[in-house]
Amino acid sequence: MTCTYATMTKRADFVAANAGLRVARPGFVLLAKANGGQGMRAGITVTKKIGNAVVRNRMKRRFRALLRELLPEHGLVDTDHVLIGRENGVERDFTLLRGELLAALERAQAGKGDPPRNHRGRKRGPGGGKAAKR
Repeated sequence: MTCTYATMTKRADFVAANAGLRVARPGFVLLAKANGGQGMRAGITVTKKIGNAVVRNRMKRRFRALLRELLPEHGLVDTDHVLIGRENGVERDFTLLRGELLAALERAQAGKGDPPRNHRGRKRGPGGGKAAKR
């Protein structure tokens, strides 16, 4: 089976995709952003917080297999897709991850994203910054 999407390699493309639609799932976060007619592209990011190199590489292999299977048929046209691995994504059943990616792609297709996360996951209420503590 031939891939109908290109692989993203440049950091600038990943940073640009971060400004797009964000769909969070237990095993990963999907970022989707229109790329202005450059075709369907995909990238994978797994940080060192996830585990050692063996664990990170296993997660990337699983994500590549998912993208190869689902993106040509269910991906968004002229869009950059970035999968960001989450801690419990390695242990998740592959069929469960597949279903989550399908649901995430459907949400992205509908334009329904999740709200952006605050810095390092901290929730700040009204006046919750440094100025409020003085």
